[in-house]
Amino acid sequence: MKILSYVTVLLILLLNNSILAETPLSEPTQKPDAYYRLFRTTNMWTFIKLDTRDGRMWQVQFGVESANRIIITLNDQVLTDSKNQVPGRFTLYPTSNMYNFILLDQVDGRTWQVQWSTEPDNRMILPINDLISSKKEDK
Repeated sequence: MKILSYVTVLLILLLNNSILAETPLSEPTQKPDAYYRLFRTTNMWTFIKLDTRDGRMWQVQFGVESANRIIITLNDQVLTDSKNQVPGRFTLYPTSNMYNFILLDQVDGRTWQVQWSTEPDNRMILPINDLISSKKEDK
């Protein structure tokens, strides 16, 4: 009888864990050549919207209360000239830091560190320079 009780408790625990286990959110299929794309952050309320033609970005925040539904500019500087703006040129890659992404220009390889935040002083976009190219330009 004790064994049956242990087995029952074990089964209940196993079933409970499998029922309560979080299923990861799948990324929606997005057109790589779309003008705009949304990138998920690990914050459940925040996405980053990217203009894939020119590298401009916005922090898109949603919530139950209207005061929490906002769009904040992360980068309003166009990162390429108008004749070279093609859909899908820019994309974002997440890092292990929930607030940081790498922005990649898929045409010429330039990269930037992008940091989103609810605090204005903590938002930034910084170029990641090629060390070899930087040394050549210094000479």
